[in-house]
Amino acid sequence: MTKELEDNRFDAIIERIKVGKRFMVVSHVNPEGDAIGSLLGLTLALKSMGKDVTPFLQDPIPKIMKFLPGADTVVHTLDGCEPFDAAFAVDCGKLDRLGSRFVEFEGRGPIINIDHHITNDLFGELNVIDAGASATGEVLYDFCKAASIEITKDIAINLYVAIHTDTGGFRYSSSTADSFMKAGELVRRGADPWDISTRIYENYPAKKYKLLAKVLATLDISSVAGSDANIATLVVTLDMLKETDTGADLADGFVNYARSIENVEVGILFRELDAGKFKVSFRSKGVVDVAKVSESFGGGGHSHAAGCTVNGELEDIRERVVGAVVQAMSAAGSV
Repeated sequence: MTKELEDNRFDAIIERIKVGKRFMVVSHVNPEGDAIGSLLGLTLALKSMGKDVTPFLQDPIPKIMKFLPGADTVVHTLDGCEPFDAAFAVDCGKLDRLGSRFVEFEGRGPIINIDHHITNDLFGELNVIDAGASATGEVLYDFCKAASIEITKDIAINLYVAIHTDTGGFRYSSSTADSFMKAGELVRRGADPWDISTRIYENYPAKKYKLLAKVLATLDISSVAGSDANIATLVVTLDMLKETDTGADLADGFVNYARSIENVEVGILFRELDAGKFKVSFRSKGVVDVAKVSESFGGGGHSHAAGCTVNGELEDIRERVVGAVVQAMSAAGSV
C-alpha cells in the first residue's frame, strides 16, 4: 500500500471541511515562497471543493511572487469580514507569527495548523505537522491526495514554488526523494520549472544588488578557537534600505551569502526592524542545529535554517547571538 493510500493524517480536517462553508487561509508575517505558495495552493484547493475561502496575509506579497495564481485575491485586512467556520494556518510554527490582525480577529474560528517546522508549538485545534517534509507545500500535496482534490495547473504552480523555494532549488539537505517525486508530479500537472525559476531568481530590480553591495561590506567572520569552523555575520540596517530605496523583501536570501563562505559553518544575518530591534536569520551547513539556538531567543525553524527577533543594540545582540552559536558548536563537537 502506498503512502498516499494509507495517509489518514488529514481525516479530521477533511471532515471539518465537509461541514463548513467559510474558511480563511493565513500564513506568517514577512511571507516567502513556501508561505505564499502554500497559502494560495490551499486556497485554490478549498475553492475547488465549493467552499468560500479568504486568503489573508498581514504583510504584502513580494513583487517577485505576484505572478502566482490567486495572488491578486489575497486580502491584508479583516475589517468587516463575517465569521469563518475555521482558519487554516500554513507554514507557521507559532500563533503570534501570523500577525496581530489575525490574532486579534474574533471571527477566525478554530485554527487548523498545517506545517513542517519541527519547532511548531501545536497552536491549532487540529494539527498536522510533518517535520520530515521539505516544505509545507509538500504536506499540502499530501492533503490534496488524501482529500481526492484534483491538482490543477494553478494549484501545481503554487505548490511547486513552495517546495522549490524552501529547498533552495533542491540544493538543501531537506530535499528528499519525496520532494523530487512530488515536484515531478507538479510539473506533470502544469508547473513550468524554467518559467518559475526565471521569475523568482532572474527578475530582480537593480537596486537589490546595490543593497547587497552595502550588506556584503558588513561581512564579519568570527574564528572559533580550537576549530576550523567559523561564523560569518551580515547586517541590514534601515538606513541601507532607505539609501537604496528597497524593502526588506529584497534582502531575502542574503544570509545564504554568509553561509556559502569556505570554512563557515553558520551564517547569520541581522536585519534592523526598528530602533533597538533586529530580526536574526540563521543558516547552518549541518553540524549546528540552529533551530535550538533560535529557540533560546524565542524563535524557531529548522536545524539548518531558523530565525528569531531580538531587542537591543546591534553589537550587544551580535555578541550574544554569536556566543550562543559558539556554545552550540561546542556541544555539537565542532570546537
